[in-house]
Amino acid sequence: MMTKGKSYYLIPYYLWIALFVIAPVLLVVYYSLFDLEGKLTLNNYVNFFTPVYMRMMLNSFWYAFLITLFSLLVAYPAAYLLTRTKHKQLWLLLIILPTWINLLLKTYAFIGIFGTFGPVNNFFDLLGLGEQQILFTGFSFVFVSVYIFIPFMILPIFSALDEMNLSLVDAARDLGASGWTTFRRVVFPLTISGVRSGCMAVFIPALSLFMITRLIAGNRVITLGTAIEQHFLVTQDWGMGSTVAVFLIAIMALFMILTGGSRKGVRG
Repeated sequence: MMTKGKSYYLIPYYLWIALFVIAPVLLVVYYSLFDLEGKLTLNNYVNFFTPVYMRMMLNSFWYAFLITLFSLLVAYPAAYLLTRTKHKQLWLLLIILPTWINLLLKTYAFIGIFGTFGPVNNFFDLLGLGEQQILFTGFSFVFVSVYIFIPFMILPIFSALDEMNLSLVDAARDLGASGWTTFRRVVFPLTISGVRSGCMAVFIPALSLFMITRLIAGNRVITLGTAIEQHFLVTQDWGMGSTVAVFLIAIMALFMILTGGSRKGVRG
């Protein structure tokens, strides 16, 4: 009877999944089967494998990898220091606070910061370097994306570090292990689950970025996310835009399955 009672509580969850996850995906798949003139076709899927879209897919993976890598390189030491500070919950709150600010506002703020008359270029002028083209470059795109995604990398790593048994670290040092050896053989393996969760939280949304790409990088960085935006809002080719979205959803699902499978393997 208890099992039947619990199953009733899952009905809203299943309805939510059906209406807001499965139904939209099926709708995207449906639209991907039509061309610009509204005729049923599979040409959209054939066109996806042309060099243009393959280059966009490689760009998407490359920039998502860079954003994830730099986020990890900054987030891991930051999370480690947070676990050692006196008021770590307060500092953690200060890291989370920027995520409450609208993404568009933060993006426009960086347009001003990196602009020709922004504070960064003013600082370069003081150093005698002159004005530099920072905005509309791959560097500015990666920098702003890392800034936006870094709290989502810090949180799971901080949680894993905070729950780690510190006596294992002390035992490794007592046995003569150096700081690097202790980190490599004890600390990092014990926090790998947090690293995986953080990488998933950053890599997956970074694959489909389009607003930051358009506003910060201009036309210098073209990814699958910008291709979807272009097809839906500019060319009005919903079929091709949906096809790109289908492949993007498939790539994200495959990445989640692979990382989830590896995590189960570690636990087992």
